[in-house]
Amino acid sequence: MSNNLTIRLAKEVADIEAAGTFKKERVITSAQGPTITVAAQSVLNFCANNYLGLSNHPEVVQAAKTTLDSHGFGLSSVRFICGTQDIHKELERTISSFHGTDDTILFPSCFDANAGLFEALLNNEDAVISDELNHASIIDGIRLCKAERHRFKHMDLTDLEEKLKATQHCRTRLIATDGAFSMDGDIINSTLGKALGGGTGGYTTGRQAVVDILRQRARPYLFSNSVAPAVVGASLKVFELLTRSSEYVDTIRRNTHRFRDAMAKAGFTLTGQRDHPIVAIMVGDARLASTLADDMLKHGIYVIGFSFPVVPKGKARIRVQISAAHTTEDVDRCVEAFVACGKALNILA
Repeated sequence: MSNNLTIRLAKEVADIEAAGTFKKERVITSAQGPTITVAAQSVLNFCANNYLGLSNHPEVVQAAKTTLDSHGFGLSSVRFICGTQDIHKELERTISSFHGTDDTILFPSCFDANAGLFEALLNNEDAVISDELNHASIIDGIRLCKAERHRFKHMDLTDLEEKLKATQHCRTRLIATDGAFSMDGDIINSTLGKALGGGTGGYTTGRQAVVDILRQRARPYLFSNSVAPAVVGASLKVFELLTRSSEYVDTIRRNTHRFRDAMAKAGFTLTGQRDHPIVAIMVGDARLASTLADDMLKHGIYVIGFSFPVVPKGKARIRVQISAAHTTEDVDRCVEAFVACGKALNILA
């Protein structure tokens, strides 16, 4: 490696540290859940994507163990050679039934699903129109395709209409949005790595022709090993639990309302809809957000500060993620810690 490159990279890292945006990794020494162990300290976890509380659900864990015994650890192959087991096809059918779609294709991650989608479906005769706040994986996937690229202002239908008018000459126009829009989307890309058990894996589900062409052209699918059998078996159990009862969805909705209402009453500035379990507590300054997260950990609450380049400059925040596994006491304790730390840092009056 060039010495000049090493020197330049070291300086860039130093600049990131000086700006207060260097991302450190805290090491967890327990299973994922509402309570975890960090640095030998038991803390309440409010920063995982474990929305439905299924990451360490006993039935999900047992399903993974059972599948390890029946189908092995890995497949050492891509899907079209010798990497497709009966359980992969079963999970794809299950996801299709869950969404009411024709077919589903599994990917190693949702990032891969987004990376493989646009290049496989579009070329220079087409256009893709993307929400300006779309996830990085969507942005990167769009960059890989040869279609015209347009961005519309976040959730601004008037601006979207203007972009549609400007691309009428294109053969196909694909609108890419990040979020949930009932069942109106033609193509749904989603993940098994968040609410649905928190393992690895992602998928695209939609019309048969779309899935068929992705199996032939999507490079992350063609050149990546299959999703591990244990993940597939556990994911099948997750969908079984979700179709069996609405308890997980009902619980996270109650917890979310309780947290949002209490934080707003305390005087914090929040973003998002009242039903949304991802709650951004706006701080503004990157260093202040980092300090607030550190102080919360001292109070036994594990949250993370987000700053540039993850979010725009001047819009640093603490992102809190509510789980169905949290108790009402957990939620109340988190609010109490935020109030105490917020007052100490003059975020609250």
